[in-house]
Order: sequence, then C-alpha cells, then structure tokens
Amino acid sequence: MSSSSDTDVRPCPIKHALLVGADPELVAFLSTILEPDAWAIQQAPNNTAALAAAAKEHFDLIVTGEKTSGREDVELLRKIRRVRPHTRLIILTSETTPVDVIASMRERAFSYFTRPFCLDELAAMIRHAAEEPSWDDGIEVVSATPEWIRTFVRCDLKTADRLLQFLNEIADLPDEERHDVARAFREMLLNAIEHGGQLDPTKNVAIDYLRARRMVTCRIADPGPGFKLDDIPHAAVANPPDDPVRHMTVREDQGLRPGGFGILLAQQLVDQLIYGEEGNEVLLVKYLAPKKPDSA
Repeated sequence: MSSSSDTDVRPCPIKHALLVGADPELVAFLSTILEPDAWAIQQAPNNTAALAAAAKEHFDLIVTGEKTSGREDVELLRKIRRVRPHTRLIILTSETTPVDVIASMRERAFSYFTRPFCLDELAAMIRHAAEEPSWDDGIEVVSATPEWIRTFVRCDLKTADRLLQFLNEIADLPDEERHDVARAFREMLLNAIEHGGQLDPTKNVAIDYLRARRMVTCRIADPGPGFKLDDIPHAAVANPPDDPVRHMTVREDQGLRPGGFGILLAQQLVDQLIYGEEGNEVLLVKYLAPKKPDSA
C-alpha cells in the first residue's frame, strides 16, 4: 500500500501582481519575469483603481505606471500601506524629484525607477521583490534631505541593491561622475555588509550620503571590529608590486569567493578613500567640476 505523501503533489499557491496603467510592452515585460504558473497579473487603469483593488485583495507585488508622477505614486503607496502595511510596490515614473524618492523610502517603497531606466536592472529588482521573504525593515531613513541622507541598512546583499537604486535616483550628478561614485560606493558597501557585518541580517551598516556644490561624500560604517589596510592579504590593495595577483592565491587557500579588488577599484574611481582608525568606517570623496554657465 503506497503512502499518499509519496503520490500527492500540492500545487504552490498562486501569487498576485498588480500593474497600474495599460502599457502593453510593460505587461509583456512583466509576464516574462514572473512565471505564469506561479503568478497571476492583473491591471488597473490608474492609481484610483489600483487603490480600490488593493483594498479588496492582497497583492504580492504592485508596479506603478509611468504616466503618473513620483509624487502621485508615493501618495498611492501611502494610502495602500494604511490597509496593506507590507505591500511591495515598485515605482516607475517619468517625472520625479529627489524629494519624491526620499518620500518613497520613508513610505518603504520596494524600489524606484525613473525613465530612462535599464530594463535588466528593473528585471533584477522585480525578481528581488518576488523572492524576498522579509524586506520592509531593511532600510531605515534616519534623516534625509536631497543634500544629506542618513540611513541604516540591513547586512543583506539584496537590500544593498535596493539602497543603491534609491541613491542612484537621488544623485544629481553628471553621468560619468554618477557612474564612478555608484561603482565605488557599491564596492565599499558590499565589503561592509559581507566582511564587517558578516551577512548577518540582525546587524546594520550606517550610511551618510552628502551632496555639496562641488563634492560628493559617502560615509559607510559597519558593525565589525575593523582592519588595517596592510593586514588584509586577501585583498588586491595589499599585493606587493612584484606579485600583483598574490591575493588570489590567498583567497583560494581561505575558501573565499573570487574577487578582492573592491578597495583598489574604489581608490581609482573617487578622489579620496579615507579609513577611520579602527578600519570599520570609510569615507569616499568625489570632487565635481563647477557647472559651466549657460550660453546666451
């Protein structure tokens, strides 16, 4: 006699996503990311209809339309969270300000994208939203203006990706400087989360982002004991001149993943990389050229 547990296969419950707006390309795009056997995708023509739908039933993911402003979508999120506190909402918009992005962080939006955005990055963020079991306590905004943002971020790599996307939306920088600062900041943030925080989701990394008229500064402080730059043989920055890849052998012997170029790369992307005395606090500084006056 066979056991029913050997033959019964219980189907996974269907998850529900709501797409605001009627953009057929976005509907098709979302359908390629969310597996049709696991997700049911509904549409709402506007924010008013989306709020009514969310009040009636729970959605595992809501993606706003691009025809509304960031301010309008933050207001939608604020109203939805009154009845569905843990709703995962990704804002897509063509009209935004840094103040809107900050407001979305305070209301615990999952992510924020302004046109033109990279579809691959949006796809990755949607997958994060679909897979993450716990997320809405990962980023705490301590204080924020467009010029100075202070946050605590959970020691989790996917949470780091979310913060990076928010800051990328806020950063008012020329493309080249934005790219350099983002890459350097990412390397240092991942180091802080992985090595300082040991990927422990009960710990946080403290972050300050400051935008002055001719300078961008990022401060990252992790909960670890720190280190000395001359005592990290697993990192490329400690390689002797006659052995530029020594750290790769060290990492292999220690069972570490390939890499170790983060500090060295960041040093090349920003103007100054300054560590505190304990080594668990780092400051990134990027100087900006003065803006050229508009020609008459």
